[in-house]
Amino acid sequence: MKAFMIERYGDRNGGRITETPDPRAGAEDVLVRVHAASVNPLDFKIRDGDLKAILPYRLPLALGNDLAGVVVEVGAGVTCFAVGDEVYARPDKDRIGTFAELVAVHRNDLAPKPATLTMEEAASLPLVALTSWQALVERAQVQPGQKVLIHAGSGGVGTIAIQLARHLGAHVATTAGAANAGLVEELGADVVVDYRTQDFEEVLDGYDVVLDTLGGETLEKSLRVLKPGGKVISIAGPPDANFARELGANPVLRQAMNALSWKTRRHAKRRGVTYSFLFMKADGDRLRELTRLVDAGEIRPVVDRVFSFDQTREAMEYAGKGRAKAGKVVVAMR
Repeated sequence: MKAFMIERYGDRNGGRITETPDPRAGAEDVLVRVHAASVNPLDFKIRDGDLKAILPYRLPLALGNDLAGVVVEVGAGVTCFAVGDEVYARPDKDRIGTFAELVAVHRNDLAPKPATLTMEEAASLPLVALTSWQALVERAQVQPGQKVLIHAGSGGVGTIAIQLARHLGAHVATTAGAANAGLVEELGADVVVDYRTQDFEEVLDGYDVVLDTLGGETLEKSLRVLKPGGKVISIAGPPDANFARELGANPVLRQAMNALSWKTRRHAKRRGVTYSFLFMKADGDRLRELTRLVDAGEIRPVVDRVFSFDQTREAMEYAGKGRAKAGKVVVAMR
C-alpha cells in the first residue's frame, strides 16, 4: 500500500508518499480502506519530535490520527463489524498512521460512520470530537446553566466543543477573530470575544469551565476568569502527574511532568480552582454516542479544505501555517 511517511524527527519539509507493506489485522482488529483522514496539531507535534519522550514511535512512521473508510477485513474475534461497513475512528496512540490506503484498527476504537456525513466530513471529527467529549462531559461534567469558555472557537476542537457545550445546556463564550464571529455564533456561542481587539480576561468573569486549546499566556489568564471551584482543562498546557500515570510513565518521567505543571497548578490552587491536562484517548463507544448527536443534527463538522492524497505534504503545510479559516483540513485518499 501507499502511505505518507516521515523518516526523521524535526524535518518540517520532510514526509513523502511511499510503498509500505499492507497492515495485518489481528484477531481483535478491523482492516479499513481509508477514504479520508484529517490533519491535526498532534501530527505536527509527532513529526517535530515534541512528544518522542512520551510517545516513542519507531521511524519511519506513517502520520495521521483519524480516519473514515470502509471495512475490508475483520479479525476472527470481531463480530460487531462486517466487510463493507462504513466506519470512522481515532486509532489508539500506538496504532496511528491514517495517511495511508489501509490501516488496522482495534474494534474497540472504531464506530459506524454518521450516515448523514460524507467520508471527508466524517474524517474531520474523531480526534476533535473525542477531545471535546472527554474534556466537557467526562472531565468537566458540564451541567445545564454553567458558564463555559472555549478558546479558539473557529479551530478544529473549538467548532465541535462549542456545539457540544450548547447541547449540554451551557452558556458558551469563545475567543475568535471577527471574520469568524458569525460562524461561532451559528454553532452556539453566546458570547464572542475578538482576540485581536479584546482581552478576554477583561470581558469575562465567573466561569465554571475553560477548555484551553492554546496554552501559554492564554492558560494563565484563563485561571483568572474562573469562579471558585472552577476548572481549566487544557490540551495545550504543561502535562501533569495524572497524565504521566495514565501513560504508565516511569517515576523519573512522572516527576518531570509534575514539575512542568507545578507553577500552573500552584496558581490555580491559590485562586481556588483546578488545572488538568488532557491527552484524548481512542474510544469507539464514545464515538458511537457522538455519531447519534451528528445524525440528530446536534453537531456538524466544519471542513475548511480538502486535499488529495498526493497533496498530503501541502495539506500539512497549509494547516501548520494557520492558513485554514475555520475547522479542519482533510486529506482524501479516494
